[in-house]
Amino acid sequence: MATLTGKKIAFLATNGFEDSELTSPWKAVTDAGATAVLVAPGSGSIEGKNGHSQPVDAVSGDAEASDFDGLVLPGGVVNADHLRMDDASVAFVRDVFAQHKPVGVICHGAWILTEADLVRDRTLTSYPSLKTDLRNAGAEWVDKEVVVDQGLVSSRTPDDLAAFNAKIVEEFAEGRHAGQTA
Repeated sequence: MATLTGKKIAFLATNGFEDSELTSPWKAVTDAGATAVLVAPGSGSIEGKNGHSQPVDAVSGDAEASDFDGLVLPGGVVNADHLRMDDASVAFVRDVFAQHKPVGVICHGAWILTEADLVRDRTLTSYPSLKTDLRNAGAEWVDKEVVVDQGLVSSRTPDDLAAFNAKIVEEFAEGRHAGQTA
């Protein structure tokens, strides 16, 4: 398994996130040696749809993409819908892409990528109900457990977490990807 020692990975989420889509990748990156940081639109703590509470480390309006080596976007319908409506969160995601940093996105987490206009000419997967949204935003949507496109790792559901976690650790270890751009 790749090592992420010395790397700092942002997790962008808010209330209503899919619990396992935050906790499982969080464990994977920290087990590989990274520091995980929860970035959210507001301070305090956030709660997942199944009750997991997580303290917020940084507010998206204050977070700087340059402080991180990668980004994870957990799913959850409510989480994803609220994040794509938050201008600071959208700007943070766009900045991560502009700096060519690897990003992992699962389930409904891809909604913010459509809002930020970051999926055009990219291949990715998601929860099946986002297929039309992603295609309309210019992506090639495929139905696979995990897809890697130049530093962008995507998966469909919590059932795909083992494959997703392995690929995000690998991509974060590789670092910047020239094709990962806003």
